[in-house]
Amino acid sequence: MTLVELIVAIAVMSILATAVLPISRTVVKRQRERELKAALWQMRDAIDRYKDAADRGAFQVKLGSEGYPPDLETLVKGVDSNGKTIRFLRHIPVDPMTHSTEWGMRSMQDDPTSDSWGGQGVFDVFTKSTGTALDGTKYAEW
Repeated sequence: MTLVELIVAIAVMSILATAVLPISRTVVKRQRERELKAALWQMRDAIDRYKDAADRGAFQVKLGSEGYPPDLETLVKGVDSNGKTIRFLRHIPVDPMTHSTEWGMRSMQDDPTSDSWGGQGVFDVFTKSTGTALDGTKYAEW
């Protein structure tokens, strides 16, 4: 009787373990998606604050950049404004999908669906991940 009970208990535990595995994968993926949204929001907010400061004339901008930062590193290093350095980001966030600090960038002159950057000011950022989100959309379209 004890051996039968042991086999039944192991069978029940293995069934429960196989049910938990897909759920835990979904939880991990959902957390990474939240981190991606937060990182994109943080960088887009920094780009907007840079653009606002440039439009107010707080510092000199490159002609043809439309007042957008030349790259993401400029947001971290900051720009000189009357002897003070204005920084817009503490660091470039790590992309939770690619585990890299390399992000896709678009300028005002680029096509909105383009995945290459023309080299002008950074208007928008996106992940270089080719994965699909839980809601069925591509991460690169966020």
